[in-house]
Formats: sequence, C-alpha cells, structure tokens
Amino acid sequence: MLFEESLLYEQSVQGRSGVDIEEVQLTQIQTGQPIREHIGLPEVSEPQVVRHFTRLSGQNYSIDTNFFPLGSCTMKHNPRINEKVARLSGFANIHPLQNDETVQGSLALMFELEKWLSTLTGMHKTTLNPSAGAHGELTGAMIIKKAHEAKGNPRKIILVPDSAHGTNPATAAMCGYTCKTIPSNKKGLVDLEAFNSAIETYGNDIAAFMLTNPNTCGLFEPNVKIISNKLHEIGAYFYCDGANFNAICGKVKPADIGVDVMQFNLHKTFSTPHGGGGPGSGPVSVCEELAAYLPVPYVTKLKDGPFKLITENKTSIGRIRTFQGQFGMFVRALTYMKSHGINGLTSASENAVLNANYILSHLQENYNAPFNKEKGVYCMHECLFSEKWQKEHGIGTNEIAKALLDNGIHPMTVYFPLVVNGAMLIEPTESEPKEVLDYFIQTMKNIAKEVQSENSKEKFSNSPSKTFRQKLDEVQAAKNPKVTYEML
Repeated sequence: MLFEESLLYEQSVQGRSGVDIEEVQLTQIQTGQPIREHIGLPEVSEPQVVRHFTRLSGQNYSIDTNFFPLGSCTMKHNPRINEKVARLSGFANIHPLQNDETVQGSLALMFELEKWLSTLTGMHKTTLNPSAGAHGELTGAMIIKKAHEAKGNPRKIILVPDSAHGTNPATAAMCGYTCKTIPSNKKGLVDLEAFNSAIETYGNDIAAFMLTNPNTCGLFEPNVKIISNKLHEIGAYFYCDGANFNAICGKVKPADIGVDVMQFNLHKTFSTPHGGGGPGSGPVSVCEELAAYLPVPYVTKLKDGPFKLITENKTSIGRIRTFQGQFGMFVRALTYMKSHGINGLTSASENAVLNANYILSHLQENYNAPFNKEKGVYCMHECLFSEKWQKEHGIGTNEIAKALLDNGIHPMTVYFPLVVNGAMLIEPTESEPKEVLDYFIQTMKNIAKEVQSENSKEKFSNSPSKTFRQKLDEVQAAKNPKVTYEML
C-alpha cells in the first residue's frame, strides 16, 4: 500500500536525534565564520529515517522493478555478481593514497580493464580516469587539442552532426573550439555533401569531427570510412562518441573504421549502475598517435613483475580529476566482461539489435518511423518513431509518454534526437525477454488506437491518473518551482 509521505521536516521534533553527540565547547574558531546554533536540518530518529526512505522507495520506478525503454540510455540489467565482486574486501576497503605495493591486485585489475577496452576498440591505449561519459568526451577533446598544439597548429573548429548528443557541442565549446553543425540527410545519416562542403570551407582549421555511431537515430553510418579518410587527409581527428557501443561491441572495432578517439560509458555497454546507483565512468581509448597525451595517472607493468601507477608524463594533458577514476565501476565492468567473454559480449550486442528491430517491425504500422520506411532498412540498438500520425488527431509525444505511465511502463526518450519532430526513441537493450517486449508493443498499439477514438483529447489530457503522483501542473512547476521546504 502506498500513502502520502510527509517531508522529514514535517516529522521533525526538536531535540530528537538518531545519534548522541557530546557537546563540544569551541574556544577558538578556525574558519573566521560565526558558529551557528541551528543548521536547519530535521531532527528525527533513525527508525523514522529508515521508514521514510523505505516508503518513498515504493513510489520509485527502477530498472530492478520494470522495463526502462529510454533511448540512448541503455538501461540494461545490472548483474548482481558485479556487486558481489565489488564488495570484496580487497577492492572495497582500500584507499587511493595507499602505496602501490599494497594494492597490486587493484592495479592489476585496472591494467586488465584497459587491455580489454583497447582490444574491443582496436585502439592503442586507454585511460580509465574520466568520471563519466561527458567527462570522457572532454578528455578526448583535450587530447586532440594537445596533439594539434604539439604540431604547431591549434586549430579552431570541431564538426558536430545535428543528431549529436548535447554534450558533444558543449565539450567542444568547453575546450575553446567553435562548433560547426553538419545536417542529417533524409535517411537520418550524416549528409555527405554538407560534410564535404565543410571540409573544403574550413580545411586545416578543423580539429576533429565528433560522431556517434550508431547515431542517435538508431542507424549505423555506412559512410564512416569515407568520413574518416577525408578527416585524416586534412590532418583532423575522428572522434567517436561511444555512447551507443552496446550495439556493435564484439562486432565492429572502431579503429578499423578510422576512429582516433572514443569514450565509453561503462554504465551503458558494460552494465555498471546508472544515476543514483553510480557513479559514472567514461574511459577513453586512443590511437597510437595520441597515446602520449593521455592523462595521468595510469598503470604500467614493470619488467620485473609488479604494477606501478605512473603519475608524471611530460607530454600528457595532466590530471583531469583526483586519484585514479571510479574504481568501483572498474571492478563491476571487468566482472561483466569476464563473465560474458568476447562471445557473450557479441551475443549481447546482437540481442540488443534484435530486440529493437522486433519493436520496430511491430509498431511501423501504428507509428511513423521516419528513417525505416523502406523495406530492409533496419535499426540498430534503438528504434525511432515520431508523433506525426498521432498529431493528426491532436495527440502528441507528451501525451503518449504519459499514457505509458498509466500502463506501468516508463516512457521512452522523448523529443530527442532533435532532427525528428516529436521524437520517440526506444531502446529495449538485450536484457528484456519477449514477453516484456510484447506487452510494450501491445500497449503502444492500444494507445495508437485510443488516439483515433472519440474524445481522445479529453482522455489523454488526464494522464497519468493511475500513478501515485498523478498529472502535475507543469506550467506552475516551470514558472514557480518550490524546491526547498522553506518555500512551501
């Protein structure tokens, strides 16, 4: 049973505490700031806190309870063996400031993970340091910038497709580059004419092209070799956003199609937890030419056997964060890789693509699939629909997403990629069995049918009505948000 849950502030009773702390009389204030008598936190007991958050958890939607078809997110199952290994004392109870001799097992794990990632991409070397995918992008761009500076031509421009993740242009801007957008063609792919025109126009000012492949329309870019060759002819680098690597892991080595730099999202391809279950981790693999610029620290294996953490390198871009990266995620990711093996990773990619195409094939007659209309045009790990047909009846993507909530399904990614009006991007991952996919497909078909019924606008305007927190006033939430207890 779910009931309305009051805020901890509303449960607070003056003087109540979950712990006993001795009063300390401070005779000297070190910070230069006045001591506060009250810090404004709720005063509650430990049982109150435990019950409060346990009750709230029942109102949550999570990957451990239901299907999460968020496109471009890869919400796959997080295997429990990963958690078991990550909690082993030798991994869980170490400190990043320990001497190398005392953490040889952990350094060996990092060394092996680097080798796995380099092998899967065909790249020369990998850094594990970046804190998440976007941080990996930034690291890759910094490496590219350092390489161009070493050649005496810093360059000014990074090319980005219009279907890119928003972090791509943000990364370029943070590195001081100017972004030039390459439009998509009618098939949802990079427009080669526009790309060639940009090469001719900007030439030696182009530092790199950042491309997600498969792209965010759920399609593999067939002209990727042409693109990489053109870039290399002008001395530019080819950056691959590896966010969608789950579609091709074990099937395609990015280095074989000309990629020079690629970041991973361990929480996507290699099953480490998303969001609050994180933290993230965004390793970066590079070609041999760029290996000298990788950040420090990194692990090396000495000739006489032991592993050593290298903290200085004159050609490196330097440190990009404290310590050695998100070690707990390294443990989980390598556990996933070794428990699957290369054949298992390949199979996972194949099943992810199969599941997405299963959904695509069943919903093509109910929803407009802008880039999969021709016979034999399949998607990769995710399928893309638009609101076009439903809009003819006054119902859009927003209403469809909320109707899914009333059927116990988390909505797909909506209004992204931006190249499609009212986009609905669906990524089932390899984790979902046919029964779950069938329920989702039937629900989507039912919604499409309801859209065409009488008074459909009125029906959809009240969704969601079955969730614990029902339809919200989004206008007021945007205009007058109340984000703290004091504002209520």
